[in-house]
Amino acid sequence: VQLQASGGGLVQAGGSLRLSCAASGRTFSFYVMGWFRQGPGKEREFVATISRSGGMTLYADSVKGRFTISRDKAKNTVYLQMSSLKPEDTAMYFCAAGEFTSVEGYEYDSWGQGTQVTVSS
Repeated sequence: VQLQASGGGLVQAGGSLRLSCAASGRTFSFYVMGWFRQGPGKEREFVATISRSGGMTLYADSVKGRFTISRDKAKNTVYLQMSSLKPEDTAMYFCAAGEFTSVEGYEYDSWGQGTQVTVSS
């Protein structure tokens, strides 16, 4: 499956952004979808994941209550709605597809190219 992430940008602290990740190729509904991020000088970290049906979601503690992951089967797209953004959310955000629900990046087989989110204080 090929993934194309978009929606990043520059936003002030407290603002909101919605990231999108469009999938093409193999059947979208086959995959568990996840979002990860990598801040400047930091290692890649898990942000959120959503099950094939969309019925189960999992979030990193750092984003819980502020970010919402969702998926639209008709559009083959997964979203990450980000609210109450903080400067520490600044990172390159990547979407990923895999077969298993996991917080570990190595469990995901396909990755998008990333979209930059910058939060100013």
